[in-house]
Amino acid sequence: MVAMKYFSLFVLTIVFMIDGNAQTTPGADAVLKDAFAKAAGEDKKVMVIFRASWCGWCEVMDASLNDASVKGFFDKNFVITHLTIDESKNKKNLENPGAAELNKKWGGGEQGIPFWVILDKDGTLLVNSNDERGENVGCPGTGKEVQYFVQVLKKTTSINSQEVSAVVKRFGRNQ
Repeated sequence: MVAMKYFSLFVLTIVFMIDGNAQTTPGADAVLKDAFAKAAGEDKKVMVIFRASWCGWCEVMDASLNDASVKGFFDKNFVITHLTIDESKNKKNLENPGAAELNKKWGGGEQGIPFWVILDKDGTLLVNSNDERGENVGCPGTGKEVQYFVQVLKKTTSINSQEVSAVVKRFGRNQ
């Protein structure tokens, strides 16, 4: 009887240890639901950036968007959210369940990361980071990539000439 108690306690301990390591990363649907709610309340668009913890260009994209020279513009126009995909085997728990499927649905597929999309507050895809050749510009840095990004911003926001200049200057530093 005592042995059975200890065995039960052992089994419960193992279950709690396994459960403690279970997936705790929110699903893509939950992340987007929050973003759409905020966007609707603030009359903004949603920019979803697909990324991974190992991706250096993903970090550069975030740094660019958060740079003081352009942050006000992006904060005024977008709810920016991230969905994690393509993690290494030992970090799969960081991936948002359902994000890879959305990435594929919205044109990312095999394009690489960062891959971004802009959606209206109701979730309709307005544009993605694939340029006119169907190539992912990812984190804009070259002249052509930055110009494509500016075209996207002109299509989806009321960007003014000063804001365009700031975006061109800031993202041009990524080259």
